Amino acid sequence: MESYLASTHFDLVTLDGKITQIQHQKTESLAQIEIENISSQFVGYQIPKEQVIFNLKSTLAQIGLNAILLHFELLPHQHTAICQLKLTTNGPLAVLLLSLLKPGAYIGKLFAADDRRLVRDPEYLTRMFGRFDREGRPLLSLGGMQGVDGLILEKIEGRAVAYLNVLDGVLTYDKTIEGLIPLIAKGLHDPAISLRKLLKLEQVWVSHAPRLIHKNEILLVKTLPLHIRTVFSKVIPEMLPQGVFHTSASILQPDTFASGDVYELFGSSDKELRDIPLEFYTLEPHREHVFFSDRDQLQVSLEDPKTLFKAFDTAPAPMHHLAAVFVVKGEQLLNLKPTDWITREPRMTEFPGVINPTRQAAAAEQYIHQQPSYPFLKAIEDGIIVSEGILLTRYFPSPLLKQLLLNDQIHRFLKRIYFQSPSLTYGDFFSHEDRSILLDLAKFGIPTYWVDRITDKILQYLPKPGKDSGMFVPAEFKETFLKATLFGIYGSNLLDLDFDQELTTLLQGVLKLRTEMNHPLLNPDVPIALVSGGGPGTMSLGNRVAKSLGILSCANIMDFRGKKGTVVNEQKQNPYIDAKMTYRLDKLVERQSEFNLDLPLFLMGGIGTDFEYALEEVRRKVGATSATPILLFGDPNYWSEKITHRFRCNLKTGTIAGSEWVSNCFFCVQNAEEGLQIYKQYFRGVLKIGPHGPIYDAGFALFSSL
Repeated sequence: MESYLASTHFDLVTLDGKITQIQHQKTESLAQIEIENISSQFVGYQIPKEQVIFNLKSTLAQIGLNAILLHFELLPHQHTAICQLKLTTNGPLAVLLLSLLKPGAYIGKLFAADDRRLVRDPEYLTRMFGRFDREGRPLLSLGGMQGVDGLILEKIEGRAVAYLNVLDGVLTYDKTIEGLIPLIAKGLHDPAISLRKLLKLEQVWVSHAPRLIHKNEILLVKTLPLHIRTVFSKVIPEMLPQGVFHTSASILQPDTFASGDVYELFGSSDKELRDIPLEFYTLEPHREHVFFSDRDQLQVSLEDPKTLFKAFDTAPAPMHHLAAVFVVKGEQLLNLKPTDWITREPRMTEFPGVINPTRQAAAAEQYIHQQPSYPFLKAIEDGIIVSEGILLTRYFPSPLLKQLLLNDQIHRFLKRIYFQSPSLTYGDFFSHEDRSILLDLAKFGIPTYWVDRITDKILQYLPKPGKDSGMFVPAEFKETFLKATLFGIYGSNLLDLDFDQELTTLLQGVLKLRTEMNHPLLNPDVPIALVSGGGPGTMSLGNRVAKSLGILSCANIMDFRGKKGTVVNEQKQNPYIDAKMTYRLDKLVERQSEFNLDLPLFLMGGIGTDFEYALEEVRRKVGATSATPILLFGDPNYWSEKITHRFRCNLKTGTIAGSEWVSNCFFCVQNAEEGLQIYKQYFRGVLKIGPHGPIYDAGFALFSSL
C-alpha cells in the first residue's frame, strides 16, 4: 500500500526505455528497448498484453519516426520490460534521425490502455472545466485557462470521445533543421533533457496551408493547447479518416502542462483533416483531482452504517496494531482489502519533556512517523494525493498529528475522519488532548465520526454552540443536539430509585409546556435533551425514561476503572444512550464542567452528587450559567442535612457575601407536579430567582413555602 504513496509516477505508464540493440536499414530498423525501474503498481502487469502499447517520444514522431511494437516481455521481479520495436520513417528528416540512433537513446515508454479505466461518461470531464489544482493550473482546458471552445465531447460506443478542431494551417521546418538532427540524436541519451522545446525553435507555422496527407511524408497539425491534469488521453486510430494514421506518439500525459497542440499523421488521403479524436483513461483514484462533492457513490455509501462497519472489518489483525487507509471513491470503500491498509505495531515512546526540547522534538517526530495515518497525510502535503477523500483509522489519530491534520493543504483534501476506537491504551475514553483536537477539527470543517460498536451507529462529533465541548451524536439527532435545551439528572450510581414514573411525568409535562411557552429555553422550535453520567442507577433511569419518550438521551461517560487500592465503583455504560462523550479518570473535573446543563435535577446521591451540586452552585455564582431552577427531588430533611449546615456556615462567616442569592436557584420538590409548577413560573418569568431574588436560610427553597 505504501509503495504507491512513495511513487512519483503514474500507474498506467512506465518510464522511458532506452535502445539496447538496433539493426539499421535505410528507411526502417529493428530495435530492442529496455525499460527499467517499472513500478510494482504498473497496470500493465494485470491486463492482457494486447492492451499495452508503446508510446514513442513526441519529438521523434514530429520528425517523422513511427514505432510498431512487435513483442514485449514484462519482468516484474526485475521491474523491467524488454520490447522489440520496428522503427519506420516518413520523410527524409526521419531517415536521417533513424540513421543516428544508437544504443543508450531513450525513445519511448509503455502505456497500459486498461479498458477498466476508460472514461465512459463525458460528464466526468466537463465538470473539470473551471477547476484548478493547488498550484492554480486548470484541471482541464482547451486554448486557455478556462477555455472550452473547439472541444466537442460525445459518448460513442460506451466511451467519452473528444474531437479537437484542427487549426487552419500546418507546421513545417526551417531549412536549418537538418543541422539540429544530430544534436537531437545525442540529446536522447539523457532523459532529463527536454528536446521538444529545442525542436520547436525550428518549426514554422504556415497558416491556411492545406491539411493533406501524402505518402511517405509526415503531416504536423495543431489544435488549441490542451491542458489535462485529471486523465491520460489517447488518439483513437479507428476514428481517423480512412487512409490516415497517427504515429505511436499518441498519449497525452496529465503531468504535461501545455500538451496536445501538435499531432503527427501519415498515410495518404485527398481529404483535409478536420479534427483529432481522443479517448481518456482515468488516473489512480488518489490522483484524479476529484472533489468529494463529486463522489456520489462514496457519499451514498457513507450514509450506510453497515458499509462502514464492513470497511473497518477489512483492517488487518491483530487488533492492537494501528491501522489506517485513505479512501477517495465509493468503489474503493466497498472493496477494501487488508492490503489496502497501512498498519503499524505500536511502540512505547518515552518523551524526555520540555527540560530537553531538542530530544523532545526528535522523539515527537519519530512518534509521528510511526503513525499509520502519517504516510497518507504526508502524501497529501507532497501533492501525491490530490483527490479529496476520507481517512479511516482504527484508533483516533494521535494529538501529535494535529499540525499535519490542520495543515493548509491537508485539511482541504481531508473531508472526513472515521475511527473505530478512541484509544489503544484507554479503549473508549478520550484524553484532554483528544477533545481539544476534536474541537479544532470541527472548527476547520473536518467532520469526525466514531464507528461505534457499542451503539452500532455512526456518531459525529458536534460541538455544542457557544461551548468549548461537544458530543458524538447520531445523524438523526444532529439538529436536535445543536438546538436542544439540556436537562440533566444527577444521583447515585449505586441506588436504583423508584423514580421512573415521576421522571416520566415531569418530562411529559415539559414536552407539553414546549407547545405553550415562548422562552428562549423552551418553545416549540427548541427541542429538549437529557444528559446523565451514562452509568447505572440514577443515570440509567434518566437515560431510559428519556429514550422511552423520544427525548435525545445523552451521557458524559467517565472511565471509573480506578488504580489498585482506590475505592472507585466501576460503572458500565447503560444501554439507553444516543449521544455521548467519554473522559479519562484524571479529567473528572473537566467532565463535570462540560455537562453544560440548562436545567439540572438532583436525586439522592453520595460524594459524586455533592461534587456535582457544588459545581452547579459555583457555575451560577460566577455567571458561567444563567440563574435557572435546579430541582431537588426528595425528602426536605435529606436535602437539609446535605446543604443547610454548609450554607449557614458560609453565611455566618461572610464567605459568600454577595452570593447568598444562589440559594434561590434550588427548589426542593416532592413530586413531578411540583417540579412542573416551578418550571411554569420560571418560563413565564414570574419565578423569583437570581441576584435580585430572595435568600433562603436553608440554602434552598421548599416548594411549599413559595
